[in-house]
Order: sequence, then C-alpha cells, then structure tokens
Amino acid sequence: MAACQVAAQTITGIVTDGRQPLTGANVFVMGTIDGCLTDTLGRFSFTTARTGEVTLKVTYMGYDDHAMTADVAKMNGLAIVMRERATPIDEVVVTASSFNFGKGASCQTMDALDVVFTGSSCGDIVGALQTLPGTQKVGEDGKLYVRGGDSEECQTFVNRMHVLMPYSTNTENNAVRGRFSPFLFKGVNFSTGGYDGEYGQALSSILPMETTDMASSDKYGVSASLVDWNVGGTKTFDHGSLSANAALTSMQLYNRLFPDRNDYTRPYRKFSGEMQYKREFSTSSVMKTYAGYDLTSVGQVMEGRRLSLREHNIYANITTTKTFPKGGRLFLGAANSSVLSDIDDARVPGDHYHHFRNEVHLKAEAGKVLSRDWRMSVGVEDYLRNSRMRYDSLRCPMQYNILAAHTDAHWRITNQLFAHLSARAEMMKAHWLLMPRATLSYIPDKRLQLSLVAGRYSQAAADEYMMQGGNELRQATADHLILSLQYKTKGTLLRIEPYWKRYRNLPLWENGLYQPHGHGMSRGVDVFVENHTLVKGLSTIVSYSLNDSKRRYHDYDRMRTPEYVSRHNLRVTAKYAIGKTILSLTESYASSRCFPLADTPHYNSVDACVTQLVHPKVIVYASLSNILGRNNIFGYDSKGLPVTASYNRFLYIGIFVSLKNTKAYDISNF
Repeated sequence: MAACQVAAQTITGIVTDGRQPLTGANVFVMGTIDGCLTDTLGRFSFTTARTGEVTLKVTYMGYDDHAMTADVAKMNGLAIVMRERATPIDEVVVTASSFNFGKGASCQTMDALDVVFTGSSCGDIVGALQTLPGTQKVGEDGKLYVRGGDSEECQTFVNRMHVLMPYSTNTENNAVRGRFSPFLFKGVNFSTGGYDGEYGQALSSILPMETTDMASSDKYGVSASLVDWNVGGTKTFDHGSLSANAALTSMQLYNRLFPDRNDYTRPYRKFSGEMQYKREFSTSSVMKTYAGYDLTSVGQVMEGRRLSLREHNIYANITTTKTFPKGGRLFLGAANSSVLSDIDDARVPGDHYHHFRNEVHLKAEAGKVLSRDWRMSVGVEDYLRNSRMRYDSLRCPMQYNILAAHTDAHWRITNQLFAHLSARAEMMKAHWLLMPRATLSYIPDKRLQLSLVAGRYSQAAADEYMMQGGNELRQATADHLILSLQYKTKGTLLRIEPYWKRYRNLPLWENGLYQPHGHGMSRGVDVFVENHTLVKGLSTIVSYSLNDSKRRYHDYDRMRTPEYVSRHNLRVTAKYAIGKTILSLTESYASSRCFPLADTPHYNSVDACVTQLVHPKVIVYASLSNILGRNNIFGYDSKGLPVTASYNRFLYIGIFVSLKNTKAYDISNF
C-alpha cells in the first residue's frame, strides 16, 4: 500500500493600518502552531499542512484582533488592514482648560505635600494654584481670579458638592487663604473654563476637589511653624476609616519677631478642624462624609476706628456612589454651608455689621456607559439659599432657590474624534435659563490633543447686590469659546489656549438700584510649559497669560479694565532635587493694573524654598517670599494712598512629622 502525502499550502500577504505597514504583527492559523511575524514591510509568508477551510488570525499590540475564515488555497496575496484599538469612552480624558492634580494623566501632578511646598503657598491650595496660567496676581486679597473674571466667578466643590465660602476671612487689603487642608484631598481638578453641564453657578472657573478614599492603615502626623500648628490622623475600621485634622493659625508670634505695617488690636487667629468618614458597603457602593469648621478673628486700627472681625464658617456634606453591572452609576449628595460674620467699627466708630449666609445643596445624578462609543448622564440639583444682613437698625433678609437639571453625552465619533455635548437648565425666581455646552476633541495619539470648547455659564449675583437690586436682577451669563492645543512627550508638556468670553446681565448700579444691565468681555491666551529632561533632577515650569478684559458693572460709569486685571502674567519655576533635598526658585511678574487715580507699577517677586528629609519620618521646609524685598503696590485706596503687602518679605519654616508610619508625614490618606 502506497503512503498518502499532503502538499503544504503557502499563506502570504501584507498587514497595514491603512496608512503604513505594521512590523512584528503575529499571523497564524488558529488551532495550529503554523504562523510567523511580519517583516519591516509588513509582509508575511509561511506554510501549513492544513487543507480546506481554516481561520487565519492576526494580532498586534494596540489594535483589534483580525480574523478571517476561508479556504487555505485562496490565502495568497492577502491585504489585511488592522483597526486601532479604541479606548473605552469612559477612559477618554479631555484636558482642555483643566489641570488635574494628584490623579491626572498629564505631566503636571501635585499631591498634598507639593501644595504645601510650592513657592510661597505655605500650605494653601489657592496659593499653589496661582502658579498656573489664566490666574491673576491680586495680592491685596489672595483669592483666585481667572481669565479676566473676578474672584466670585470661581466656585469650589468638594466631592462634587458646592461650597458657599471657600476662603478664610481677613481685614481689608490683607490676603486671605483657602480654608481647606490639602492633606484631606487626593485630587484637585482646576478648570479655567469650558466645564460640563454638571457644574453651575460659576461664570469663569471651577475648583472641584475629591477627598481621599478609604485608608488601609492607621496614620498620624503633626506639623509646626511660626504661624500655624497642625495635628491629625486616620483610624481604620472594617470597611471604613475616619480622618481628622485640627489646626491653629496665629500671627502673634510672627508679628513680634517681624512687625508689619498694620496696627493690630488683636492679631489674626484662626482655629479650624476637618473630619471625614468613608465607608465601603461593597466594592460597588461607597459613602463619604466631610465636615469642616473655621473660627477666624482679628482686630485692627483702620482710619481712626478699631475694627473687630469675627467669622464662623461651617461646611458639611454627605455623598454616596453606587455602580451597577454593565456601566450604570448613581450619585446622591447633600451639602450645607453656613457663614456667620460680625464686624464692629465696620465703617465708622460704634457701628455693627452682621451677616448670616446659608446654602443647602442637593444633587442626584445617574449615568450609563451605553457602549464603547457612548456614555450619558442626567442629573438634577437644587440650591436653597437664605441670607440675613443687618447694619445697626437696617435689616435685609433674603431667600431664594435655584433649581437645575443637566444632561451630558460623551460620544466617540471616530477612534480619534470625540464630542462632549451637554445642556443645563436653571430656574431662579420663575426665570428659566438654558445653557448649551459642547466640546469637540481630536486625539490622534497619546502625545497630541486638540479641542474646541463652547458654552454658556450662569451665576446669581452676590448677596449685597441682590439685596440692593430690583426684582429684575437675574442671573448673569458668560459665553466661553476656547481653543486648546496640548502636546506631551515623555518629559515635556506644552499647552496653548486662546480664549474669548462675553458677559451679560452683570449687576450695574443705576437709578439707586442694581440692575441686570452690566456687560463685558475678556479675551487672551494662556501658555504652559513643563519640562523634566533639561538636567537630571531638574523640573521647570513656565506659565504665561495674556489677558484683555473690559466691562461695565457695579459702579462703573463706562466700559473699562477691572482693577484686578493685569494684562501680562508670567511665572517661571525651577525645582532641583539633590539627594534628600529639594531646592525651588520662582520668579513671578505681572504688568500694571488700572485704577481710576493711577496705574500701579508692575509686580515682581522672587521666591525661594528648600525641603529637606532629615529623617524617614521628618521633613523640614523653609520658604522666603520676595527675597529681593521689592515694595509691590497692589492698588490705591479712595485717598490715593498705595495698597501694599503687610510684609515686603515673608519667612515660613515648617516641620512635618509622621508619628506612625515609615514615610515622612505620610498623608496620602490623611
């Protein structure tokens, strides 16, 4: 009997991505070991003993697998086009006009200790954010001014819930600080414009912060400096953890060592405490609660009166997030903000000013990942606000609410083109306002991202304007148009963003009342460059903003540039690590600001700081702001006298100690 022989079949072809050949693609017959890798031209050729119908499979990293079934005799000269694997829509991150700290994908990352040790921030989140493009240097109050908007136009959120008053208080022409400790937050996403439909009541920018997740171990830490003392820690339980932080800030010792220009009857003091409880009911259900309290007091002799200020600031929220199989998600949250201010000798000797503000914020949102290309969410929320202002015998009570709904849709048009469409509707005092928003992003690869952002945003006027306004005073609106380009390599990030904003319905003083007849515009460009490759151990940041703003609002009698706007803002930071020591030097420049009586000189400050790990559990940090001692003028008062900082230089020395861990002041969950 003769032996039966089967002739081997040859399979040939080329593999491309539709534009160029793919080198090293794996081509094989399923169920066998017959196959090969493509060469530098994408070609493949191999033999198989199989006959008849077979399945040929091609795999390549970053691309969807390709499979075809046919008679092996017909598998010659194949032209196989691979499709690039698409990132699921819920993993796509659009970075236009936002800086993600602690959890972002860009080069720019900032954890709690980075906030503490950034320039002359001295542990203040707001101070650290002022190194970014789009922000203005307004030294007389220290608040965030973004892209030509005043400080009220930037709103803060904790765990997606609104904070009515995010700053501590101080006397006039003295810089305030953000009231939140960086140690309690795992992520900060600072958006300078173009945010989605979930966030309202912010004309220019938002500062959403997320508290830490449930801790895995107990942690305790203390810190001390010439101006503040802190203690805190975390205690873990089964499926939960409790974190707390207490701080006392007092300028009494510092003022004795380094007297300033002010005449105090009582030095600035602030006692603050924060607490959060986190519980995981299951891997898909998480609850977070947060509470914070500040008591601030200061007394100062001002223009023949002995001003005395005291303020209580209370904030608390509770949120729960539930995820469901197949991409479903439900978020529920409630928050309460209460601020109680009392000022003696507020305007003239013997008077008394009292102001109580309260806000209850309720929010519910449901979302669903519909496919790899679609994600949608819908939500409703309510802001219930009341305010009581009393000045001697004059009383001004006020109460209103803002009911809102939003819907957001994220859509992958192609593997490289993404759209984010949202709409927000708000009702205040029976007036409805519809605000469409849209972002179109082109992301061809991991290095380049181009985005076009457009939308409308709204905000109710501050209490003092609403109390002195007619019934027609409604929400102000701002239209944003932003073009964003971001290019990122392994050690470098470049971002360029031109923008344009138009304001309508701003409060304007007319005929003895505030009317919604104010208007304005702001345009400019922000540039941000971060590099880690010039010299080993050296990181550099260049941040530049050009802003042209004009508006007519409040008591302005014409269109003009607001006092807080400087046309040019430049900040250059260099940070160098030598072993366990980090040295940092920052140069800050701002052009003049326009006041009715005169323009200010330009602002300039050179700040230096050093961080030293002296022990595995101990960090020593020192900073000196304005080391050249320049007398910067921030503005002019009603008498034409210059407004300057309390100190030409400010020295900060802090010691941070971990009491129970292996790392210095380990606050990743603290």
